[in-house]
Amino acid sequence: MAPVFCRRGAAAAEMALVTPFLIILMFGAFELGNYFLSEHVVVKAVRDGVRYASRMNLAKYNCTSASTDNPLTDTVMEDQIQNLVRTGIINSDGEARLRGWTDATAIDVGYDCIAVGNVDPPYGGIYTGLNYVPVVHVKVNELDYVSLFNNLGFTSSTIKLNAEAQSAVMGI
Repeated sequence: MAPVFCRRGAAAAEMALVTPFLIILMFGAFELGNYFLSEHVVVKAVRDGVRYASRMNLAKYNCTSASTDNPLTDTVMEDQIQNLVRTGIINSDGEARLRGWTDATAIDVGYDCIAVGNVDPPYGGIYTGLNYVPVVHVKVNELDYVSLFNNLGFTSSTIKLNAEAQSAVMGI
């Protein structure tokens, strides 16, 4: 006679073994989705900032010779661009687009002066008569990523968010 095995607890035992992996997979998917959402928010914020900066008057950019990485001399305009990137509005009263984005030190605003003769096809329209065209760039460097589970102790200082955008200044 063959031995008889009781199978009444087999499903419960299998569920007890599989459940931790399912929970890790589920919360990992949440965290990955949050990371991609945060990255998208930073990229969109940088695009908004460069779009705003590119609509400023051409006179605000001093392009008398070909040069790169020029800092803005108008600190009010730089503050407005940084506030727009961080909060979505140009004054400092706005709420941060991302949790934990408390200051604008990670936001770099500058411009390059490109010689008109170095561009093919040559610039025309509003750039006619200019020797150098300003190209503004906005960059977010090493912004700390804030985890969904930060309050539970799952913090990471190694995951950083970065984005960069540039546009020729078109003036108003």
